[in-house]
Amino acid sequence: MKTALCLPWLLLLLATGCATHRYHLVWHDEFNRNGPPDPANWNYEHGFARNRELQWYQPQNAYCTNGLLVIEARRVHLPNPEFVSTNHPNWRRNRPWIEYTSASLTSRRLHEFQYGKIEMRARIDTRLGSWPAFWTLGATRGEDWPACGEVDIMEFYTGTVLANIGYGLNGEIEWDARKQPVAKLGGADWSAKFHIWTMEWDDQKIDLRLDGQIMNHLDLAAADHADGGNPFHRPVYLILNQAIGGKSGGDPSQADFPIRFEVDWVRVYQRK
Repeated sequence: MKTALCLPWLLLLLATGCATHRYHLVWHDEFNRNGPPDPANWNYEHGFARNRELQWYQPQNAYCTNGLLVIEARRVHLPNPEFVSTNHPNWRRNRPWIEYTSASLTSRRLHEFQYGKIEMRARIDTRLGSWPAFWTLGATRGEDWPACGEVDIMEFYTGTVLANIGYGLNGEIEWDARKQPVAKLGGADWSAKFHIWTMEWDDQKIDLRLDGQIMNHLDLAAADHADGGNPFHRPVYLILNQAIGGKSGGDPSQADFPIRFEVDWVRVYQRK
């Protein structure tokens, strides 16, 4: 699925401001291998993660084939190794069964970045129950969420594509979520295609784009703490995951599985 040598792609690259006089490529994964993703680039989350999502994360649900990273959610029926009791207060431990598996890949401690242009070309499954995301978290994880800062370059659930920015500010949670219904983007035709999601980030602002069109914007000064700190002046790491159900993903029971999040490439540019 690589497009790097295609003339239209080169023209688009120039038109959207990624010309070589402005940016240079500092890291990328083109997924041009067969089998597991490159361990030099990606770590994994394990087990039930967050948001009461239904999937159990495990590395074997991510694989590379035909120039794509495929993160595949599958319907299963397996015992939950963390199960204690249906009355246990922790939702991760009161589920006797794992009904879905998937994968979540992160670049934490392997590749972390401060400022630049972070891009992904991917195709997402927009059926009810699917909850894919491409996002960043602050690498200084001594600070818990949301103080570390979160940027959802791409998030989808229940018929809507989102571009979100979240952070803590003087004890409060600040959350700016911008939404675009898939129906307005083009419906099934849009969902069948690959798209480019972009985070443009410097010491003044963050812009989030979908196919070159602005989705969200943050002036970084808005996230300045009273003590002068700001999570968006620090390095971040990348996360690619395909969640199922949970607080926002919707009911997956009527969907045919597998559900796939297909990533053509991830690239990070910085100014010269």
